Amino acid sequence: MNRTPWMFPGMLLGLIAGLGVGANAGAAEPVVDFARDIAPIFQARCLSCHGDAKQRGGLRLDRAADLLRGGDSGAAVEPKSAAKSLLMQRVRSQDADDRMPPSGDRLTPEQIAKLAAWIDSGATIPADLAAAPSEANEHWAYRPLTRPTVPTIGGKIPTGSAAIDAFVAAKLQPLGLGIQPETDRLTLIRRLTFDLHGLPPTPEAIAAFQADISPNAVEKLVDSLLASPRYAERQARHWLDVVRYAESHGFEMNNVRPNAWVYRDWVIQAFARDLPYDQFVIQQLAGDQLNADAATGFLVAGPWDQVKSPDAVLTAQQRADELHDIVSTTGSTFLGLTVGCARCHNHKFDPIPQQDYYAIKAVFAGVQHGERPVPMPGQETQLADAERTPALPPGAPVGKLRRTPVQAGRNVDRLLPVRAKWLRFNVLATNSVEPCIDELEIFSPGNDATNHARTAKVTASGSYLGNPIHRLEHINDGQYGNSHSWISNTPGKGWVAFEFPEPVTIDRVLWSRDRTEPPQFRDRLAMEYRIEISSDGKEWQEVASSRDRAVSSTQPMGYVGRMTSPEETRMLRRGEVTQPLDPVGPGTLTRIGTGSTVATIAAAARDAERRMQFARWVVDPKHPLTARVMVNRIWQTHFGVGIVDTPSDFGRNGGKPTHPELLDWLASEFIADGWSMKAMHRKIVLSATYRQRGNDLVAGRAVDASARLLWKYPPRRLEAEAIRDTILAVTGKLDLRMGGPGFDLFEPNGNYVKVYTPRKSFPEETFRRMVYWSKPRMQLDDTFGAFDCPDAGQIAPKRNQSTTPLQALNLLNSPFAVQQSEAFAARLQAEAPSEEARIRRAFVLAFGREPSPVEQSAAAGLTKEFGLSALCRALLNANEFLFIR
Repeated sequence: MNRTPWMFPGMLLGLIAGLGVGANAGAAEPVVDFARDIAPIFQARCLSCHGDAKQRGGLRLDRAADLLRGGDSGAAVEPKSAAKSLLMQRVRSQDADDRMPPSGDRLTPEQIAKLAAWIDSGATIPADLAAAPSEANEHWAYRPLTRPTVPTIGGKIPTGSAAIDAFVAAKLQPLGLGIQPETDRLTLIRRLTFDLHGLPPTPEAIAAFQADISPNAVEKLVDSLLASPRYAERQARHWLDVVRYAESHGFEMNNVRPNAWVYRDWVIQAFARDLPYDQFVIQQLAGDQLNADAATGFLVAGPWDQVKSPDAVLTAQQRADELHDIVSTTGSTFLGLTVGCARCHNHKFDPIPQQDYYAIKAVFAGVQHGERPVPMPGQETQLADAERTPALPPGAPVGKLRRTPVQAGRNVDRLLPVRAKWLRFNVLATNSVEPCIDELEIFSPGNDATNHARTAKVTASGSYLGNPIHRLEHINDGQYGNSHSWISNTPGKGWVAFEFPEPVTIDRVLWSRDRTEPPQFRDRLAMEYRIEISSDGKEWQEVASSRDRAVSSTQPMGYVGRMTSPEETRMLRRGEVTQPLDPVGPGTLTRIGTGSTVATIAAAARDAERRMQFARWVVDPKHPLTARVMVNRIWQTHFGVGIVDTPSDFGRNGGKPTHPELLDWLASEFIADGWSMKAMHRKIVLSATYRQRGNDLVAGRAVDASARLLWKYPPRRLEAEAIRDTILAVTGKLDLRMGGPGFDLFEPNGNYVKVYTPRKSFPEETFRRMVYWSKPRMQLDDTFGAFDCPDAGQIAPKRNQSTTPLQALNLLNSPFAVQQSEAFAARLQAEAPSEEARIRRAFVLAFGREPSPVEQSAAAGLTKEFGLSALCRALLNANEFLFIR
């Protein structure tokens, strides 16, 4: 039904004016009244293009929030400043292409004067219009997360996994359906092991599970699967799809990123130790502040155009595209929102103003693609105690024994006792942007030594301007921490010099970036430095340096981004870098997640502070989206499709939840369980819903052919990586080494532009799990790329499942399939003494069961005519081998 925009919600506009209800209710009537003077102008001349049916330029004038928010070109109205308001500029314009209205008569001078007077007086709007229901509360995903009541079963309210079944059963009951009985033990252990590990269970594990008659046999199996590192590798593969991870840059050169694997390993380790999801999020956005530098590989996991241009506009466009990738992926990954759609205009479907897009862009404006040193806890190296080991003098050879690496907290450089009038600490390189030192102390020999820095006159190469907590006088004020520190004014370098009142004998220098416990800040750390002394302040002698400190073994380079001072962020008209508008400070979404307790991000906040505040906003338990999105992703890993079938889009254009109450209950449980991902997996797989049979039912197929309502367990094919891993496991060739640089499935070459030529033979170093493949962007593996493997050109929140002839041909005839069939046959010959026994062993390894008499006979005939490897190829191509049931 068509309706006049200003009649809803404002059929009461006339009454509002008459009753005095408005922003200034109770006060004297303003000279210009919105309902009387302004609304009729909008109604007659504006709303045909800027109303509820059409919003040209992203501008809507029939609702208060949109009116003040503006469109593609910025705010339409600047209260109390008609001169700055885009609306006034357009209605006053003499340019036929720019003026508004674009056709018909111009507004009269009296109408223009009323608009100007209304804006200059504060642009007050009737309270009834201003208080119209929020868009954010009209859509299910934006409503506050509340814990729903679990449906009763037999008069009782179930808890834990049984609560899942209660929600599912309540949805099935009106359809005359229910949850089916539990499936058989063999099917269940294969389902669980494939789901949680991406590998088949061993024959020994199957036998043990089938023989276990204890009432908690399934719980014990699940707990053992969750405790295995294979679980972490499986879940990491799912996550890497979501965040568009690859180990090459993309674009026309598509050169490799040799150190991108650092982030992949961090993801695996995070799942292995069940890092709480809120910390999992925070570390990926601001891990450089939490000694989790590898985690920020998330930010730069996407494509990067390494071919730069001398043209300033093209360079600006490249940078805008880099940040757009970060903003878009952050929004889709953690919030399930298509934030990137607000780059050029207000979001057409969801309450995401264009200004919010640029506020989030400002959060990440200090992130640059590139590498930096990454602490790798747990790696062993030969380290000397820096507290007691003197630094090497200049020219001395550096042996295998190195001093401990620099850290954000207390660092000691012990010197051979030396006399000096001056000491200079010269920073040559940092882990990010300008170096920061919170305190530098200079001691004489002895336990009761004097700190000579306290009485020294201090000079520096330059100091960070405009911030009172980063001043030169703080470097020797006796106070530790970031809030009493000195920052250089030059990225990556700077020096600070101490002049003592009289020459002194010194034997050690203590310095730190942030000597709080534990350090809160780890950026701006001096990684390379020299300590020099002088008798006259002109001639300098090196007495210590970073060159004998460990770096490579405990701090390898990782493609995890370079953190710099944030560049200025401006709104861009229609997203065009050539049309900058007003500056925008860092912020969050203003109309979604507004219940968060996180404070506004200060406009002057440093890069790390911006990202940390934003991350805390994302994981605030009051945020309506974060927990919902992640439990839906976990649900998808077990049933093939989420409760919401668009896992990275919970907006209005996304799918609707099949079980909204169940989704909210799971999200509430997730938070209550301390954001434990393992606990959520356990809860789901122990439910009767998950453990039920996958039998087809005519009644179920008639009303829910895809089994979205879960009247059966929905079978699905293994994805590409799991198929390859399973083949290697069954043939006995799987290499379970974890971590480190991956393997390559393309022929090596040294071309300027990387050429990806698929391998035709596969050495043993390629037999690791597929998660360790050095996956390039936009290039698929020759064999398994046909199985809907994403190319990392963009995010892949869920895999397609196609069925094509090429898939069957690849599994039957590819060099890899032929090689592994022969390896399978060789394993059978080594493990079984006769042809009959080898056939039985083949079925047990491939399917977890003995062959039937018919299968045994057919297999024997095939083997006799074509050889044992032919049988192996047939088994590796069977649906029973490739499907989770």
